[in-house]
Amino acid sequence: DNKMATNNTSNEPVFSKPVEEVIQQRYSCRTYQREPLSGDLQSKLGTFAASSSRGPLGCQARFELVADSEQEPDRLRSLGTYGFIQGASAYLVGAMDRDDFSPEDYGYLLEKIVLYATDLGLGTCWLGGTFTKSSFASKINAKPNELVPAVSPVGYIAEKPRRIETWLKGRRGTKRRLSWPDLFFDGEFGNHLQRGDLDGYGEALEMVRLGPSASNRQPWRILKRGDQWHFYLQRTPGYRDNRLTRWTTVADLQRIDMGIAMSHFELTALETGLKGSWVVDEPRIQKPDAHTEYTVSWVS
Repeated sequence: DNKMATNNTSNEPVFSKPVEEVIQQRYSCRTYQREPLSGDLQSKLGTFAASSSRGPLGCQARFELVADSEQEPDRLRSLGTYGFIQGASAYLVGAMDRDDFSPEDYGYLLEKIVLYATDLGLGTCWLGGTFTKSSFASKINAKPNELVPAVSPVGYIAEKPRRIETWLKGRRGTKRRLSWPDLFFDGEFGNHLQRGDLDGYGEALEMVRLGPSASNRQPWRILKRGDQWHFYLQRTPGYRDNRLTRWTTVADLQRIDMGIAMSHFELTALETGLKGSWVVDEPRIQKPDAHTEYTVSWVS
């Protein structure tokens, strides 16, 4: 029996507007103004990042804001520019032990920090990959047993996006989101969840649907049974060639995506006044194919 009730013990972000608005305001910003973040913003964001230390599935992480300052305006130049990023003067960087639920917890925690930055009016962009042996890892003194599975630039959004950014946004944007019948199911896979009252969880599901994911693959699938919401990962075939290499060598980005989905679902549910907790206890539900694996359940 692998039942494990879990509750998030990290502090919750306090947003200036409804979380649904913050989630819809966030986008992958790749072009930034070159000026360093103000001392006030660095302090707020750095403090919140440092306080995000324990995920809902029990893994420990630590996050830092690595930022240029007026004294060291080019401190980050050595980090290079990943994924078409230009002009960023700060990065959110985290490190995490290699535990069973590290990827999900990492995604959950970093997305909350990303949304906190979004609410402060800043741009962000998820960059997943192998940063474990990178200059990002050395900037936060990552230990040999720690992984740095994803980072995000953070900064003032440039007035005018570059052409490449406009093109990428069109290719991966909300127009290309999967629809409800693709993602949400009632009782069993193949039985599509109807948009109705849904015990008040309709908005939480819609916020999952709008979440960012690696290569915009949107791998989350959610199945309602009774008062439980079961989260499944539907892997993209060939996206990772070999499951044996999963979490040891390359960040398992699709499991990080599941953590992002968890954070959107929980933040929206809690703001709507719905109480619940995360439990790992796989139900006896026929999976649609070999690419689908159980992650976690929200028990209300």
